[in-house]
Amino acid sequence: MRILEADQAVLDHVAARADALVARAIAWSEVNSGSRNAPGLNRVLDLLEAEARTLPAVVERIATAGSTLVDDDGSVRAEAHADALKITARPEAPIQVVLTGHYDTVFPTESAFQRVTVRPDGALNGPGIADMKGGISVLLGALEAFETHPGRHGVGWTVLLSPDEEIGSPASAPLLAELGARGHVGLTYEPSLPDGTLASARKGSGNFHLIVTGKAAHAGRAFDEGRNAVAGAAMIAAALHALNGQREGVSVNVAKISGGGPLNVVADNAVVRWNVRVPDQAAADWIVEQIDRLVAAPPFEGLSLHLHGGFTRPPKPMDAAQTELFEAVRRTGVLLNQSIAWKPSGGVCEGNNLHAAGLPNIDTLGVIGGDIHSDQEYAWPASFAERARLSALILCKIASGEIDARRLKALRLESL
Repeated sequence: MRILEADQAVLDHVAARADALVARAIAWSEVNSGSRNAPGLNRVLDLLEAEARTLPAVVERIATAGSTLVDDDGSVRAEAHADALKITARPEAPIQVVLTGHYDTVFPTESAFQRVTVRPDGALNGPGIADMKGGISVLLGALEAFETHPGRHGVGWTVLLSPDEEIGSPASAPLLAELGARGHVGLTYEPSLPDGTLASARKGSGNFHLIVTGKAAHAGRAFDEGRNAVAGAAMIAAALHALNGQREGVSVNVAKISGGGPLNVVADNAVVRWNVRVPDQAAADWIVEQIDRLVAAPPFEGLSLHLHGGFTRPPKPMDAAQTELFEAVRRTGVLLNQSIAWKPSGGVCEGNNLHAAGLPNIDTLGVIGGDIHSDQEYAWPASFAERARLSALILCKIASGEIDARRLKALRLESL
């Protein structure tokens, strides 16, 4: 594998736009797009759509599915989500690459963290600058350059930018599954680890919400007539926590118990919320069995239990296809004097969904940065062009066949 003249022209295209890659990410990051900030999400979507229309591709907004939300009082309501942005070029080409990202962030409208600043060491500090508006700029920058390559006609690509990744992709999951089934290789633009390392194997993740309903009563005059939902929720939470350590690699994090009211009233409602992480499908099946067992038997008489939620991110192990793809990316990095390493991560992202749908993928091709999901989030400006060059060259090598996309897809399907 070597850099050909046509490849170098693509890389030069990225280099010429290095400052623009950073500038547009800063502009996007200064528009709040918390996952439930509908006006902010739509403003960012407008900006992204305008940028996407400079590409020789079909750009369309795709309605996402609704989801259900369990409130702290146990009520269940429907929740709408913003549109996804789909950008498609050459869908008839024999090789199809799927590129994904998300334009929502974890920072709500009322967050004090709204601006991008430059740290004394030169790093950019801002909401979503790494996770992942910087990644979206890298993604688009790689495609802008690849579209100048003479071998582009043999490669079609589809970009999906979703509005709900930070809350588990409840609305965009069907779109990810559809694209994953159709594509040969996936590229996703979460930030790398702070030292530039990529995430390899990822655990699966599930979010669960249990509504516990009891019976209200006066805590003094008629205590025995009541059925305390908060007490029941606490007992269930303890039983969930006790599952930790029972199976290798499985963790259960009881995150929140809400409910109840005045101190002189037996609580008639509560909600228990927890997250589980699993290394593989067998572990996922095991934890679901344990949860079903607990929910089937309330801790004492008079309680009713209603379970919501489930697995939003299937496990993403390092199978043969993943191993071969990572090695191909490592070789591509060598051509750019970029040292590419990888290691497992307990975190999850859209790459989990794509893998489950049959798509080999690498999901940390975004900028180099860190401290994501905090007001210390940062990204290194030089990494924008560096990572865009890596993705652009990956696309060039897919086009030349030096990265064999058909083989990677076949290997992935063999493991399903």
